[in-house]
Amino acid sequence: SGAIPPELGDLANLQSLELALNQLSGAIPPELGTLGSLESLSLFHNQLSGAIPSELGSLANLEQLYLSGNQLSGKIPPELGKLANLIRLGIGFNELSEAIPPELGDLANLTTLVLSDNQLSGEIPPELGNLANLSVLFLGGNQLSGAIPPALGNLTNLQSLYLGLNRLTGELPPELGNLTNLTALDLSDNQLSGEIPSELGGLTNLERLDLQGNQLSGCVPSGLRDSLDLSISNLGGLLFCGA
Repeated sequence: SGAIPPELGDLANLQSLELALNQLSGAIPPELGTLGSLESLSLFHNQLSGAIPSELGSLANLEQLYLSGNQLSGKIPPELGKLANLIRLGIGFNELSEAIPPELGDLANLTTLVLSDNQLSGEIPPELGNLANLSVLFLGGNQLSGAIPPALGNLTNLQSLYLGLNRLTGELPPELGNLTNLTALDLSDNQLSGEIPSELGGLTNLERLDLQGNQLSGCVPSGLRDSLDLSISNLGGLLFCGA
């Protein structure tokens, strides 16, 4: 327990700092931004509070940044978009607010982006569609608004897309039909409307689909009937086309 000592910033050759699942409190010391050799920083499931230091954007060798499950507040620093080697970014289950910085779209090597269960607002930046290696995108449980950007259809390696429990509006972009590796799609509890695009029938690897809590109409493309595990799919009262 206790705070993270700023003296850790003196360990210039440190490659991994694993302090998860303790009872650490207080702020994340900005001095950690001087650990130029750091490849993994894991501080999840503590009681850390305050802002995420923008100095963490200086960790040029960082591949993994795990800050989920704390009480961090303020905005996501746009400086995190400078972490060119970052593979996994997890900052869910905090109290972060304001908009998702479009600079996160610069993280070309990112495979996992977890921002869920915060208080993030504004629209989903279309720049996230640049994350060509992304396989997991969790944005659920925030206050995101506006339409789902068609640019998310560029994420052809995506396997899990969670956008539920937000304030998203408009129709589903047919470009989501390009996500042929998708196994889980959660759009529940938004304000989405219109008919489900027939292009979604091409998501033949989809096992879980949650559409409940929207104002969607029409029918669910029959091409999904065989792949969906109906025990973990909630079609929001819609039927399969042709049923």
